[in-house]
Amino acid sequence: MKTWRIWLLSLLLLPWAACAEHLRLVADSWPPFTDQRLAGNGVAAELVGTALSRAGYTSDYREVPWQRAVLGLQRGDYDVLITAWYSREREAFGYFSAPYLVNRIRVVQRKGAGIVFNQLADLHAHQIAVRRGYAYSPAFMADDQLQTVEVSSFENAARMVHRGRVTLALEDEYVARFLFGNSLKAIADDLEFLPMPLSENGLHILIRLTHGEHAEIARRFDAAIAAMQADGSYGAIMARYGLQ
Repeated sequence: MKTWRIWLLSLLLLPWAACAEHLRLVADSWPPFTDQRLAGNGVAAELVGTALSRAGYTSDYREVPWQRAVLGLQRGDYDVLITAWYSREREAFGYFSAPYLVNRIRVVQRKGAGIVFNQLADLHAHQIAVRRGYAYSPAFMADDQLQTVEVSSFENAARMVHRGRVTLALEDEYVARFLFGNSLKAIADDLEFLPMPLSENGLHILIRLTHGEHAEIARRFDAAIAAMQADGSYGAIMARYGLQ
């Protein structure tokens, strides 16, 4: 009987032992989702780290500029980019998990500018500050009549709108609200969201294709996120960042 119990315990532990490897996570600074100055490195970093831990992996988190993060994943310097929107181009070097968060992308104008946005064509006449290297909705990315100006951060984009250098800026609603209460507090009252969002984008982890277990990592991660949503631990993390 004792031998049987030991054999059964070994079988139960084998899947965890098989995948108990270390993963190198990376993202850029994108508070409140990722930021090493925040508790838990931000809500996305905490959700991802917790889910991977529950899936049997250890991990460490690095924070670098976005383009360096993407290039590092392609080169194999990192294993998982933790804040990726889907794009077909990224499938050439990465494997996407299911979305674990949803980003609602909003259009920001100077208060009272009176811009009407019901369809993309309404934005053709305006210069729009966008984050360099980010993949927005397929329709937005494919519209060659949009006048986009690439910037390194939403702080820069918002200040450009405030100074009249561009008319509009794009950012996730949670991110914009967080920054309006912190680094952009001095100009926040002069800016506002247009009523209709540009898009809603699923936030995924992107695992380098050159990692031999990329599909298995995604499968285990997705299962862990589902379990966290079911047992309330997902909601508890969101609530700590005021995102419930």
